[in-house]
Amino acid sequence: MTEAPAPKTSRLAALRSALEQGSMRHGQRMINSMHPAEIASLIESLPPAKREIVWEFVDPEIEGDVLIELNEEVRAELIGGMDAEELIAATEGMEVDDLADLIGDLPETLNERVLRSMDAQDRARVSAVLKFEEDSAGGLMNLDTVTVRPDVTLEAVMRYLRMRGELPERTDRLFIVNRHDKYLGGLDITRLLTEDPERTVGEVMSSLEGIAPETPAREVAQLFEDRDLVSAPVVGGDGKLLGRITIDDVVDVIREEADHLGLSMAGLTEDEDMFAGVRTTARRRAVWLSINLATAVFAANVVGLFEATIEKVVALAVLMPIVASMGGIAGSQTLVLIIRGLALGQIEQSNARWLLVREILVGLLNGLLLAGLVGVAAGLYFHKWTLGAIIFAALMINLLAAALAGVSVPLLLRRLGIDPALAGGVVLTTVTDTVGFASLLGLGTLFLT
Repeated sequence: MTEAPAPKTSRLAALRSALEQGSMRHGQRMINSMHPAEIASLIESLPPAKREIVWEFVDPEIEGDVLIELNEEVRAELIGGMDAEELIAATEGMEVDDLADLIGDLPETLNERVLRSMDAQDRARVSAVLKFEEDSAGGLMNLDTVTVRPDVTLEAVMRYLRMRGELPERTDRLFIVNRHDKYLGGLDITRLLTEDPERTVGEVMSSLEGIAPETPAREVAQLFEDRDLVSAPVVGGDGKLLGRITIDDVVDVIREEADHLGLSMAGLTEDEDMFAGVRTTARRRAVWLSINLATAVFAANVVGLFEATIEKVVALAVLMPIVASMGGIAGSQTLVLIIRGLALGQIEQSNARWLLVREILVGLLNGLLLAGLVGVAAGLYFHKWTLGAIIFAALMINLLAAALAGVSVPLLLRRLGIDPALAGGVVLTTVTDTVGFASLLGLGTLFLT
């Protein structure tokens, strides 16, 4: 029975222990027994000083595979410490799509040297991938495909595969093209093995639709999910087969999208180094904090307009955080839902109005329940039912504003070409704070002073 691999945390602890005890040889054996993705994950989990030690232990034959698994910031850091010959050696034997991704992170002068070090065929293959955006189907595709003609028998295909001796990794189907390399369909390996060998490829092929190379990576991931694909062909506008996308690349897209959604709402990026230096980290976060500070100052100015009211009715100052917090949380729930829907391609012009009406009705129902509860509690605590009615009304107004902003803000930002995940939270907080403070203090000014 094969022994299950140790959890990442225990491996990391064992490696740290080996490094601290000076057991360099043991640490090197541990590292090179891991998969490149595991090595990359361990490197990202170490402070910069220890990364350099671990990187020295990595077998040169797998350096390229490890580099491609690292996030962009850590990869750039390690590349900066490598000489040109070492980098060129690291690119040897890499898959075309991975090599294209790595070349994009190299200095331009080094790019030319890496391309010149390849043979003409590999250079042409890499150049074909580099023509497309990195986050598109063309950027994801690998050119290592196996093609057959529709008029040959399954037995002939089996003989051809035996002559090849091996198949590209994650090959679940062969692709069928005519003599002009026009894509016709797919031949599942299971059908190849189970159908009558005298039948022709054209008789048993499936009509798997090709993916245009310009298709965004997000849409590619959605297609793989909807169709339960392991691989899919990339087909150009002229109908010719360009390459294939495999599930491992799509998993990377899904993970990056999930990281982007979560981190962007805090003003961070998925490529940020967790162990970056204090100055670097502080500088990056200062930008986002400054934007939030500006919105907070705006909300504070709204409060300042009602300074006289707060002096007369101190209870309003006590209730202000409740109104702002409830609006912010309610709005964030809607905002995250809408951003997720946009990311999955589930929200369009046709259904956006329905979602807006639903969220307003949800805000109304929750407002009646929660605002009513807070209003009664405030009236009893401060012995002033007018104050209870005011906070009830302010909460209702802010919850409805939160629902409206939660739907409309991400839609508007996307139309303006701004990432809703990055800017949506700041805009929403500004809206709910401003509306909440203005409604509570405005109503207090009207009815309590």
